[in-house]
Amino acid sequence: MSKRLQDKIALVTGAASGIGAATAALFAEHGARVIGLDLNPPRAPDARIDHRLADITDAAALRALVEDVRATHGRVDVLVNNAGADVFADPLQLEDAQWERCLDLNLKGAWNLCRAVLPAMLAQQAGSIVNIASVHGHRIIPHAFPYPVAKHGLIGLSKALGIEYAAQGIRVNSISPGLILVPRIEAWFANSADPAATRHAQEQLLPCKRIGEPGEVAYTALFLASDEARFINATDILIDGGRSQLYHE
Repeated sequence: MSKRLQDKIALVTGAASGIGAATAALFAEHGARVIGLDLNPPRAPDARIDHRLADITDAAALRALVEDVRATHGRVDVLVNNAGADVFADPLQLEDAQWERCLDLNLKGAWNLCRAVLPAMLAQQAGSIVNIASVHGHRIIPHAFPYPVAKHGLIGLSKALGIEYAAQGIRVNSISPGLILVPRIEAWFANSADPAATRHAQEQLLPCKRIGEPGEVAYTALFLASDEARFINATDILIDGGRSQLYHE
């Protein structure tokens, strides 16, 4: 098998489960040395991945962690900002703490990691950053405020940084997944009155009549992180089975 990230040093946040775990495992399979960051230990530990507990809202700790990675491995080639969390509330009932949590976890956390790795990438004049945004960054879904605010911001951050550092060999792109079968979605189905009916209803909303898999997002991240995508920069890729193209609900 072709090793598309052979010997590259990659950081993946939110690597304990879901899209992050799938991405970390796929990167390792393709030859990368992967440092997986998460607040929680992995659901299924992978000996190929250097799992570390990390809080993406702690900028100082992240800078120290990245410096340790750089001291150990000599460089940082890839960053995948996947960590985040749903925050949904009625706008006029939204508490300041909820607003701040949404922005901290879904936007500022990614910026903290970008700011931590950019000096290393600038020094080597090469690097790829992939931010996991959301279909919420393209289409407004009722009753999901303020999550779309942060995801619109994350797409904007990706494009702005991609242009800012393009001449220094750094690419910054984002991926916007739609409905993906990650643990929180599985829990949503399981906790509904009729799990099978809830899942079927969601499947029927999608043109392909099925829900996306974490690995399908991971393969897109792999492509963007690899040299195969060296002329792709400041771009967002939707992975939603075509759902966002539909005009009707």
